[in-house]
Order: sequence, then structure tokens, then C-alpha cells
Amino acid sequence: QVQLVESGGGLVQAGGSLRLSCAASGRTFSSYTMGWFRQAPGKEREFVAGISWSGGSTYYVNSVKGRFTISRDNAKNTVYLQMNSLKPEDTAVYYCAADRGVVVRTTPRSYDYWGQGTQVTVDS
Repeated sequence: QVQLVESGGGLVQAGGSLRLSCAASGRTFSSYTMGWFRQAPGKEREFVAGISWSGGSTYYVNSVKGRFTISRDNAKNTVYLQMNSLKPEDTAVYYCAADRGVVVRTTPRSYDYWGQGTQVTVDS
């Protein structure tokens, strides 16, 4: 069982930056592939970024490539999402999720555990 708690969301001007954190409970955090998803009002939950258990593989949706960076610190049971050059279309609730699988997957149903989400609002 893994419990996930996101933090770091907030209101930022377009072009600004935020760093999201996701703290995980449990001793097996390092064995999980981790992902960040987002959901805007009236839209489906969307994959944003994922990272393998070792941190050696990362994957991003095209719309955030070059702007967002996912990383993890297994010693701290934490995964991060550094978001730079934010745009109004990045506004959403951001969720982190844990997947028992060994490769980064992009579909929400592949993930076993979810956090409660943190709101990111980018003002134009």
C-alpha cells in the first residue's frame, strides 16, 4: 500500500515556475514507476510525465517537453515535477500516481495509487 500527498501548487503568472512534490509513504516506493497527471475542468485526466523506479527513464507529453522536468529521490520517498515557462493552458489539478509496472505508462487506469491532487493556476 502506498499513500501519496502532493504539494507545491498555487497561482502563478504566465512564464513563471512552480515545483510540485509528491511524498509517498511505504518502504517500497523505490520499486514503483511514478507519474504526474493533470485534469482541467470538463476535460479528461491527462498524462503529463513519468519516471521509472530508478529515475533512469523519463517520458513527457509533447505539450510540456522542454518546460517540465520530472525527478525522484528514493531516499526521501518523493517525486518532483519542476514546471517552467508555465502557460494558462497548464492550469489544472495535478495528481501524482504510482504504478507497480516497470515501464512508464501513460494511461490512468495503469496506475495503482493516487494522491488527492494539487491545484495549479496560471494567470495570463
